[in-house]
Amino acid sequence: PPPKKVVCTMLLQSAIRNLSRKQTSISSTLLQFSTVTNKSVTVTKNEHFTIFPKRHVTLPLANHFSSSPPTNRSFSTESSSKPYENATNAFPGALTNAELLTKLTTTLTNAGYDTTKTLVATSLCCDEVNRPLETDLSNAFTHNFNMGGLAGFPFGGATSFGAMAAHIPDGGSCLVVYGPHVGVDSTGAVGTVERRGKDHGGSCCGSAVAASGYVSSVYNGTTTESAAPGSDPLDAQQYYVGQMLLPFAEKLEAAAAGNEKMTALPKYLYEAQSEFIQRILKASGKAVGEDGKIAVLGGIQVNTPPGYTDYYQPLCFNLYDCHGELIEELW
Repeated sequence: PPPKKVVCTMLLQSAIRNLSRKQTSISSTLLQFSTVTNKSVTVTKNEHFTIFPKRHVTLPLANHFSSSPPTNRSFSTESSSKPYENATNAFPGALTNAELLTKLTTTLTNAGYDTTKTLVATSLCCDEVNRPLETDLSNAFTHNFNMGGLAGFPFGGATSFGAMAAHIPDGGSCLVVYGPHVGVDSTGAVGTVERRGKDHGGSCCGSAVAASGYVSSVYNGTTTESAAPGSDPLDAQQYYVGQMLLPFAEKLEAAAAGNEKMTALPKYLYEAQSEFIQRILKASGKAVGEDGKIAVLGGIQVNTPPGYTDYYQPLCFNLYDCHGELIEELW
């Protein structure tokens, strides 16, 4: 069944990523794979996976990964659990990407979806740290249509949704996954994360942090509200991130006073994006067709340092018809 296939794929990918990062603690992942498939897995000295019985698959790591370590620092799940602790404490109910995919595909299958006829559309920030979730979704549903821009807003708009709907396999439906993202670094700090090849991390999400600074300045009167970009597209997306965050200025200031701004920021971005998604469904949902369904998963991505798994905090998972009317709350 598709859920089992997805679990197997996710477990193998996790093990491969860990090996590529020179981590040795992959035995638990391989044990999970063996339990699910009843097949043994070995890793040879030159770091190849071989899956038995005889009709096996060998995955040479050299074809997929650089031999250099992902960062100049080493992060091990055995030396610190702070990213894990803060990911789940600051964002209750957050799931690892693997857990999310398993739950997601099981729920969709139970709702009558055929995963072979499902097109997934993502609206996630263009920051490279968000690509692993898109990759996992693509592995589960074959392809991924990208609607997202800065901070995760669906800047592709109604036109991109209509184009995506036209690509849904005959007799199929679509899944939309959206949300802002936030980093949790190796010390457990929220709002920053270490990155590949860099000694020091930085803001995550940078676009969101910049927008919150703009919102704070407008709210406190130290700057005036920016003029609309008009016909100049040079930095239009960032302008609209700031504008859509402006209604939450007072709440953000209160969160900052309580030293909780970086935890609150993605939550208010999520609210703004949810409203945007609803407008898109009303404007372009009919392109899916009367027999098609639109499953919409919204939440917050939590990025962690290299060597750790990322998380996703699901905040809504609903099923809509082509008119944007709610059919069922799936979670």
